[in-house]
Amino acid sequence: MKTIAFIFARGGSKGLPGKNIKPLNGKPLLQYSIDTAKKVSQIDDVFVSTDCDVIAGVAIACGAKVIKRPEDLATDTSPEWLSWRHAIEYVTEHFGAFDRFVSLPATSPLRNEADVISALEKLSTTAADICISVTPANRSPYFNMVKVLSDESVEIVIKPEGAVSRRQDAPEVFDITTVVYASSVRFIQEQTSIFAGKVVATVVPKIRAVDIDDIYDFMFAEAVLKSGLYDSK
Repeated sequence: MKTIAFIFARGGSKGLPGKNIKPLNGKPLLQYSIDTAKKVSQIDDVFVSTDCDVIAGVAIACGAKVIKRPEDLATDTSPEWLSWRHAIEYVTEHFGAFDRFVSLPATSPLRNEADVISALEKLSTTAADICISVTPANRSPYFNMVKVLSDESVEIVIKPEGAVSRRQDAPEVFDITTVVYASSVRFIQEQTSIFAGKVVATVVPKIRAVDIDDIYDFMFAEAVLKSGLYDSK
């Protein structure tokens, strides 16, 4: 079963300009995703989809192949799903058909090899269409998240069936992360969104689930890398 990994890294970033190649603890941010993909034996090749020549140069220097992304798929409002489809079409046309698609966003540099392998194993053993990554949520819609009603009163977002006086009594909930997405190629070609099929998840510890959107996320990731707490294996 042939598996291809993709990193989707466009040039424009309003939250943190140039973030995809910004040096993080001595390496371009993009390189962390490429390096992790190349360590996973189940992955046959690694591609970076980008509209930016500078990012493309960094990707090639780090050992990845490059897909030139059309400008209309590289805006703030471009659906990521369409970029996924474009990448699949490009690789199929130029390198041949493949079975499994893996997306490893550059904004999650603290993932490790085991996170990716876990997602691929979940995809294979559960007959799912796609495996996403999640991490335990800090807040719960059953316990400490509220919505404002029309009369300006508030109520719990999801009312539990019984009384919930402690967070531990509420159902466990998770935040979706950008650590890894593993899917069948067929699912992406035939559907238009993640939750259009059978979705399973692999749980990632918080220390590896950072998603860099702004300078504060970037500083946190760098602090983790320098702390000695991070395990890349």
